[in-house]
Amino acid sequence: MHETERHTAILSAVQDRPFVSVADLCGLTGVSEATIRRDISTLHMQKKLRRVRGGAEAIAPPQFVGLAGRTFAVNETIRRAEKQAIARAAAELCEDGEPIIINGGTTTFQMVHPLASRRLQVFTNSFPIAEHLLKHSKNTVMLSGGAIYREQNIILSPFENDVTRNFYARRMFMGAQGLGPLGLMEADPLLIQAEEKLIGQADELVVLVDSTKFTARSSLVLCPLTRIDVVITDDGISDRAAAMLEAADIRLIVAPKGAAARTGSD
Repeated sequence: MHETERHTAILSAVQDRPFVSVADLCGLTGVSEATIRRDISTLHMQKKLRRVRGGAEAIAPPQFVGLAGRTFAVNETIRRAEKQAIARAAAELCEDGEPIIINGGTTTFQMVHPLASRRLQVFTNSFPIAEHLLKHSKNTVMLSGGAIYREQNIILSPFENDVTRNFYARRMFMGAQGLGPLGLMEADPLLIQAEEKLIGQADELVVLVDSTKFTARSSLVLCPLTRIDVVITDDGISDRAAAMLEAADIRLIVAPKGAAARTGSD
C-alpha cells in the first residue's frame, strides 16, 4: 500500500472510533510499526489527527458510534484485485431476470461492474451498490429500509416487519468478517440481525471472501457452514481451508486475479 493510500486508510480509521492503536493500523495497512509511526507523525504535523501514546486519535472524535469493524472506505483499498476477480465469478452465476440479494460490502460492491450490462432484480442494503446500479445499469433495484450507517455505507433496520420479508431471491451474495469451521462470522450484532433476515429470503447462499478471511475470526457467528452453498475466493486459499469446504459439501469457486475462475468440488 502506497503512502497516500495508507494516509487515507489511517484517517478513515481514526474517524471511525475514538482511538486506533499502532497494531491495528499495522494490520489494516500491512506495513511495519516503524512505517505506521512515521505516518502518524506526518499526519500529526499536518494537523489531520492527534498522535497519542500507542496510536492516534481524531482531532474531532465522531459523535455517532458506527458499527464494529473497518469502514467501507478503508476496506475498499484492501486486496482490490482479488475482490474484483471474486466479484466477476459471482456475477457469472446470475441469469437475466433472476431475483438476487446483494449484501453490503466492498467485495460484493465489485459485482456492480460486471452486472452493469445485465437485467436482474436486485435487492440490496448497500447504498453504493444501489446508487451505482441505478446510474449505470438497467437492473431493477430495491433497497431495504432503515438507518444508513455512513462508515459502512449500509442500511440496517431493527424492525421485523420491513420490506426484506417481501422479497424472494434465487441467490444471496454476501461477504463476511471471517469464515471458519463454525461458519460465517461478523463483527457487529446489528449486522447479524439484518443478515439473518436476508439469508432467510434466498434459496442459495453464495459467500464472497478473499483468502485472508479463512484465518480471520470474530466473536459472532452468523450461520453454520451447512447453510452455505457456494464460496468464491482467490487462489491464495490454503489446502486446509479448501478441505474444510469440501467436507461441508460446499461448492468452491477459485477466481485467480486477472484469469477465468475455476470451479472446485460440487
